[in-house]
Amino acid sequence: MIIDLRSDTVTLPTPAMREAMYRAELGDDVYGEDPTINHLQELAAQRMGKEAALFVASGTMGNAAALLTHAGRGQAILVGNQSHIYLYEAGGPSTLGGSPMYAIPTHPDGMLDLQKLEASIADESDEHVAATALICIENTHNRCGGRALSVEQVETITALAHARGLAVHMDGARVFNAAIALGVPVATLVRSVDSVMFCLSKGLSAPVGSLLVGSTEFIRRARRARKLLGGGMRQAGILAAAGIIALEQMVDRLAEDHENCQRLARGLADFPQIDLDPDHVQTNIVSFTVRNAQQQKLSEAETSQFLQKAGEHGVLMGPWEPGVIRAVTHYGIESHHIDVALAGIRRALIAMQF
Repeated sequence: MIIDLRSDTVTLPTPAMREAMYRAELGDDVYGEDPTINHLQELAAQRMGKEAALFVASGTMGNAAALLTHAGRGQAILVGNQSHIYLYEAGGPSTLGGSPMYAIPTHPDGMLDLQKLEASIADESDEHVAATALICIENTHNRCGGRALSVEQVETITALAHARGLAVHMDGARVFNAAIALGVPVATLVRSVDSVMFCLSKGLSAPVGSLLVGSTEFIRRARRARKLLGGGMRQAGILAAAGIIALEQMVDRLAEDHENCQRLARGLADFPQIDLDPDHVQTNIVSFTVRNAQQQKLSEAETSQFLQKAGEHGVLMGPWEPGVIRAVTHYGIESHHIDVALAGIRRALIAMQF
């Protein structure tokens, strides 16, 4: 048995999704004539409490379309220095849109440093500096271990931005995880942001796709950016059908992933070779540090060896940085799989003589 904890992107579509994909009504979405995509977009906008939504191929495409829409060439975008947009999306806004990105320090809970954020906002009064157009936040925050920004944290940033005439985009790839963890409606969590992207293909288990959500005018302009990015997919309702099932059937069950992640975190914390505070685990992501026999954090080579050994014992996880491992719970991982995973990790630690 292989327990794959590398990411919630490894989820497979549910039987209901496969059936819906088989029976989906289709049309040409570039003409706005795919009824299944239209229904998904209406459903997504309703769930988010926004006016309109746009189906895109991936979270990266959704973020890129948003940033190209909000910021013009030469206009600056403020992002967290640990954010997915800044680190893992190939520099899209700068590469494609000519918008420089300025990195703001990120606190361990995923919150941007407000003092540095405010100090980094620039207007056109200084011709030497790119004027700021947009602030980006991330919820849940990937590199901060799946931590969720609260409604108050989000609205602190949006209040600051809007007072300065700036827009705020939320990379909400796992925003439903955040809403479930916080116990608030997702529409409440995103009510103050100008746009939000969320993924269907992570914990919600659809095979492909994300949604970009915002005002009617914003989505009209974002649709042009999607075209620029090659995102007009014609009869893509076959994919959107799975997304409808994701929103209708898979949101509430994210709580199970959170419970399983807590069980995993508490089990890992019992191993003397592992540094981890389970109280910092909020959603479906756990990051932990492994130490070798000399009580030093693993080197890059040792991290690779440990992950290989864990794989040999049936547990797949991902490297985050030397000595730091990430594990993600998701659909397909049940409670009893956590016990199997902990046993496999224990055997890998013993085999490495840590």
